[in-house]
Amino acid sequence: MERRTFLKNTGILTGGLFLDNKLSALQMGDDPVKIGVIGCGDRGTGIMNILNGMPDKFRVTSICDVLDFRLATAQKLSKLGVVKTYTDYHQLLDDKEVGAVIVAVPLHLHYPIGADVIRSGRHLYLEKTMTYTIEQALDLVGLVKGRDNQVLQVGHQYRYSPLYYRVKEMINKGYLGKVTQVDCRWDRNGNWRRPVPNPALERAINWRMYKEYSGGLAAELLSHQIDFINWVFDTHPQEFFATGGIDVFKDGRETYDNVQLMLRYPDQGLIGNFGAMCGNAHDGYLFKIKGTLGTVSLLTDQGMFYPEKKLLSDKGTIDGVTGATRIVWNKEGGTPILPEPTKDGTWYAFNDFYQKIRHKGLPDSNVFTGARTAISVHLSNQALYSKTICSWDKAYKIG
Repeated sequence: MERRTFLKNTGILTGGLFLDNKLSALQMGDDPVKIGVIGCGDRGTGIMNILNGMPDKFRVTSICDVLDFRLATAQKLSKLGVVKTYTDYHQLLDDKEVGAVIVAVPLHLHYPIGADVIRSGRHLYLEKTMTYTIEQALDLVGLVKGRDNQVLQVGHQYRYSPLYYRVKEMINKGYLGKVTQVDCRWDRNGNWRRPVPNPALERAINWRMYKEYSGGLAAELLSHQIDFINWVFDTHPQEFFATGGIDVFKDGRETYDNVQLMLRYPDQGLIGNFGAMCGNAHDGYLFKIKGTLGTVSLLTDQGMFYPEKKLLSDKGTIDGVTGATRIVWNKEGGTPILPEPTKDGTWYAFNDFYQKIRHKGLPDSNVFTGARTAISVHLSNQALYSKTICSWDKAYKIG
């Protein structure tokens, strides 16, 4: 199994930010962590809204975006005092008041900006997918080596949800038996475009449509489910098969609007099917994990367990599956995994980010697991766009 493995840092430098490393150990008593946000699009402002509900843990003091109208919108979200605004993230990193930084920029900028944050000594919450390329993922692993006082958490927030923790526990305890198939979808019906006030800003605003900046549907959506399977089984895919195309929106985009990935995990005897499309929203988010004793069917905030008939006939009831005081079966023969829906996974992720900043420790979604998933996504896209079968290279891990 791949654990915390390091590959040699290639030494790529992207900014010359070498501030006092003591910044990484900022401990502010019981005061909230002062945090800066780099990238004020949908995801950055979405995180800000969640942090507004956690005033005892975080206070956004600085924001940065290259688009003035996004800065103006984000500034209005602040409910906790004056927020400094920047269009150059280096200026935000020069602000010694900032103890932690959220990076929620287009994917191709995750590595250069994230690496500069790490070199500045700050704690870093780096949105998924961790990096755009394999080389960047391996280099970031090397860059973090030895920085034990700094927290780097990657934005695969479902690793922090009580629901997904419970499912991981169920699988590890054998409730599902031998798991051999995973079926995942994350569908929508729409062109995924954002309004462009100036045609010159098309690629800056709609960066998800262009290969130069984006990993498309695999990186933006399916990476969450790929990451969860990596986490549950402490593994990664070895073989990558994929197909897709621009099948709905013939509008000049480069990333596919209809994709299907099939990933093979030979060490687990497992096949993972991951699909996403922009032409039908009926299924939306689906996540089914199928074993010889039962199936887990997940949404983002709730899930059901469906035992195989063999299990019912052998045991009658399934102990330990639900958090409720008694087993409640629905008309389809399933039982809730938890008694009620969970909160947004980002809330749980930032609650843990705060705890790791205060008390140290490695987040569940960290640079090592983030690299594993980023490489998985990159190889999926390589198979998708090259129309070839791709394989995990043994050089991607040591030990």
